[in-house]
Amino acid sequence: MAMSSAHGDDSQAVPVEKDGLLVVEAESFAKQSKTDKRAFHITSADVTPDITPDGDEAHWKDASGKAYVEILPDTRRTHDDKLIHGESFSNEPGKVAVLSYPIKITTPGRYYVWVCAYSTGSEDNGIHVGIDGQWPETGQRMQWCQGKNTWRWESKQRTEKNHCGEPYKIYLDIKEPGDHTIEFSMREDGFEFDQWLITTDREFKPNS
Repeated sequence: MAMSSAHGDDSQAVPVEKDGLLVVEAESFAKQSKTDKRAFHITSADVTPDITPDGDEAHWKDASGKAYVEILPDTRRTHDDKLIHGESFSNEPGKVAVLSYPIKITTPGRYYVWVCAYSTGSEDNGIHVGIDGQWPETGQRMQWCQGKNTWRWESKQRTEKNHCGEPYKIYLDIKEPGDHTIEFSMREDGFEFDQWLITTDREFKPNS
């Protein structure tokens, strides 16, 4: 089997937002940083990560473009497994396994962030999102609870009041048009990530 790559394809054209919407494949990241403890690895029909432990089967058959990325190794699959801050878990964004996606914005405004993820348990369902090296509170602790064992779009933030996440709280305020970089970083290892989108439409619901 082919080794997975912790690098994206920086030869692709920069995606351009149009009419307040931009959809991007997770595996098309331009670069990845802070990978000494964990890294995102591409899984597809042609590429299988040679990283252990993993613990679940590949899910590329139902993924968009037949490819996705997963944070590996995955050592914390259940609540009983040891939680190591800064290694298997990072509640602080931008510290572990950071993916970067250069984009171009034509319509400044508030962009709600949606991510399509595959969660099999309670300890692989969180990620952070930021922009231009900044990690605002409104991009922290994206959370999935529903839709286990399937690809599911979600845009909810884990809070003390609701551990399964509250809607409308995951967004990035992009005040200037032009070139920007959207970034995602690990919250929990084992996170599987297919696509992401940003939209100025607060009520937008992606096809699931």
